[in-house]
Amino acid sequence: MSASPLRSALPARAVSLLLGMLLALGLLVAPTTTPRAEAAVSAKVSTTAVKVAAAQKGIRYSYGGASPSKGFDCSGLTLYAYAKAGKRLPRTAQQQFNAAHKIARGSARPGDLVFFGSASGIYHVGIYAGGGYIWHAPRAGKTVSKVKIWTSAVRYGRVR
Repeated sequence: MSASPLRSALPARAVSLLLGMLLALGLLVAPTTTPRAEAAVSAKVSTTAVKVAAAQKGIRYSYGGASPSKGFDCSGLTLYAYAKAGKRLPRTAQQQFNAAHKIARGSARPGDLVFFGSASGIYHVGIYAGGGYIWHAPRAGKTVSKVKIWTSAVRYGRVR
């Protein structure tokens, strides 16, 4: 007869243990901040990145460049602007594309990354300035500038 109370206690303990595990798992999976709070922080960083990119206007293109003194290539400009805003990006346009959170064109906001690519991969990146414009370091012989996006064949990404 003593086995009967033990048997009824085991399922209660098992249920309690299972509920505790599910609660713990829920805490690990659930975000610790609300989406609005996360978006607000990201918007501040994005705005800073746009301002930093704009401040580089007129600096010459330099393959492999990632500073005002050495010049910029496209991914060097995005890397520099986001570093000044407190975020680390990988070095190349393709690596930045791989690391970015992909978003729809309609969701793009200033500071998001705009990627240009072909079937072989991503070959150019700029920082969305809003209104269909980007800040970018285009190519040899040119300087950092704000230009209208010239094609609809682009992809957008948000820095995490």
